[in-house]
Amino acid sequence: MSEEPQGWYAESARPAPERPSLAGRCTADICAIGAGYTGLSAALHAAETGARVIVLEAERVGFGASGRNGGQIHTGLRKEQHELERWLGEAHARELWSLSEEAKALVRSLIAQHAIACDLKPGLIIAAHDRRAAGELARDTQHLADSYGYRDARMLSADETADAIGSRIYCSGKLDMGGGHLHPLAYARGMAAAAERAGAEIFEQSRVVAIEQTGSGVDVRCANGSVFAGKAILATDAYSGALVPGLARYIGHIESFVTATAPLPEPLRAQILPGDEAVADTRHVLDYYRKSTDGRMLFAGREAYLGMPKDVARLVRPRMLRVFPQLESVPTEYAWSGSVGITVTRMPHFGKVGERLLFAHGYSGQGVALATLGGRLLAEAAQGRNERFDVFARVPAHAFPGGQMLRKPLLAAGLLAFKLADAM
Repeated sequence: MSEEPQGWYAESARPAPERPSLAGRCTADICAIGAGYTGLSAALHAAETGARVIVLEAERVGFGASGRNGGQIHTGLRKEQHELERWLGEAHARELWSLSEEAKALVRSLIAQHAIACDLKPGLIIAAHDRRAAGELARDTQHLADSYGYRDARMLSADETADAIGSRIYCSGKLDMGGGHLHPLAYARGMAAAAERAGAEIFEQSRVVAIEQTGSGVDVRCANGSVFAGKAILATDAYSGALVPGLARYIGHIESFVTATAPLPEPLRAQILPGDEAVADTRHVLDYYRKSTDGRMLFAGREAYLGMPKDVARLVRPRMLRVFPQLESVPTEYAWSGSVGITVTRMPHFGKVGERLLFAHGYSGQGVALATLGGRLLAEAAQGRNERFDVFARVPAHAFPGGQMLRKPLLAAGLLAFKLADAM
């Protein structure tokens, strides 16, 4: 079984160029820290305006969650619109909805504009794991249609859901043709190439060790060099607290696990996900999956909160077989994992540290679209256009309880409670 950090994604993506590490002292208008979707999108959008942009990446482009995730493009945010309306007011909720719709459109436009070969496909099914979840899905779908004019989603009956997925374990589902899926590592690499063509410089193997703001700029230091920039963008998601300790209390870490089977034989390939949509279920500790372009089942499930298990495939495979028992004879060939940054509210956390360091993190599993948009909004704010950035920055951020010593155990306990609720 392959041990590549990005599993099947690394094996199947087009090779990426080796980029140099930072050496010496450089200057820039904007320094983006992290070469995942947020940092790369920020670099691309800022460079397209003529700004001099430098990106610093501790490993390689797409090494973290941006190159390991489930590749799903979701509509909206992790909180449903009716929840956001109650919490933030209708006006703010509508601003967030508009930006979330822009996020999906932005992904598709970048792929088309820059000819990024990343297997983009339409369609996402949200599968209801019980009757209560089915009712909530139906209400949310109707609310989006009635109040927001969103017509790309429709409810499926139990039989329609079974036919669309190839499994009879779900009560119903929502088919959202405004959602979709892609090859996440190929998308990150394509965005990096586009940013470089626009004039941005990307340095790999350049781990940032210190950030210091001054009256005239930001000094971003690595082991063998530094960048002095007018503004800096912290785009390291789950790892942001390591560089800015004050952010650590707002970030929860979850280890998520993904596997890839061997290519499915016929007729299984035709029976399972015949429309080639992706699927995510409604559990708190959810299963999410799709087929690859070469007919593999890419299945993600299970989470860890306190440590990394040694055998990812052994954890995930029983969950896959619960959904698709017909895959018993199909071996798992790849297994990998990655850290996902979540927030208490499950809403992205945007803000500033001082006047010159901007950040965005906590996409809570919906980063393909939201992190791409986040990069654009960070680039705008770094150049003095704060209005759209502030739509997210105005969302209240809540700290995880427990302080430095107890935060992680308390997070694990809380998520374990959700997992137990899923089983009831």
